[in-house]
Amino acid sequence: MPEPVTLNYLAILVSAIASMAVGFLWYSPLLFAKPWMALKGLTEEKLEAAKKQMGQMYALSFGGAIVMAYVLAHFADYAVAVDWVTGAQVGFWAWLGFVAPVQMAEVLFGGKSWKLYMINTGYQLASLLVMGGILGGWR
Repeated sequence: MPEPVTLNYLAILVSAIASMAVGFLWYSPLLFAKPWMALKGLTEEKLEAAKKQMGQMYALSFGGAIVMAYVLAHFADYAVAVDWVTGAQVGFWAWLGFVAPVQMAEVLFGGKSWKLYMINTGYQLASLLVMGGILGGWR
């Protein structure tokens, strides 16, 4: 019988918060806000109109980050990730195996652009590297 999974719930929470922080930076004017908005066909007016729903969108996004951190913590435990480097490696493999191919289907079959794929999938890679690093390093 396999050993029970050992999870650090505080590390899971912190890695979910870190994922949100990476997203705020990634989609900010400092990095990819302008090209992302252009590729999505968003204008300042459309963003202003969407502000009423931002609280709900961020809450749901944070819920998704919690789920992702929880599952990634299982992967890190199974992979015996014992430091930030091995944790980040787990994040990379999760991205390569599950995120990149699924988002690629949106390009191939959903009409999304490769540039948008690179921005969105790049965020997911950065997020999973940071989350994995936290989960592996904080054991």
